[in-house]
Amino acid sequence: MGMILGKISVETPKYELIQSTPDYEIRKYPAAVIAQVTYDPTNFKGNKDGGFMLLANYIGALGNPQNSKPETIAMTAPVITKSSEEIAMTAPVVTKSGDGENNTVTMQFILPAKYTKAEEAPKPLDERVVIVEEGERKYGVVKFSGTANDKVVKEKVENLKKWLERDGFKIIGEFELARYNPPWTLPPFKTNEVMIPVE
Repeated sequence: MGMILGKISVETPKYELIQSTPDYEIRKYPAAVIAQVTYDPTNFKGNKDGGFMLLANYIGALGNPQNSKPETIAMTAPVITKSSEEIAMTAPVVTKSGDGENNTVTMQFILPAKYTKAEEAPKPLDERVVIVEEGERKYGVVKFSGTANDKVVKEKVENLKKWLERDGFKIIGEFELARYNPPWTLPPFKTNEVMIPVE
């Protein structure tokens, strides 16, 4: 019942709150180890979230873990996605944007904090899943509820970009979409964030 009502009961990334305004927050995140997959949604019948199953299989969320140990890895939130489709700037699931030439999506699971180096995480059996380290990073963040559809995300990105530029922050990359809840969570109880990296 808790997941339907938006309860987040898994590990989420720790961060330092640098600044809070009525419009957004500036957060600094420590280095993290990430499992990610980059794909063309047409390989998954047009589903932009098609990479989720590859990552879920890697950690063992749906059965036997598809990694070299095999070791079940705890699910964390958010799932991050980055898309190469042109949305505003081109750009805790994170989705990232690519170069705009092709419509690839990068989906990321942030691995539990016990993994501090990429080589500590079990090696994926599926070569499409890659383990990477991300260094410390700073983001402008807008949190919102509801379904994170393209129209809503585009509006949030445009507003956040405008606010960051107004307040003198230098944007240094594409937006990321962080989704904290499973798809069956009722939309008003979903937690989503649009994150834009800043200097």
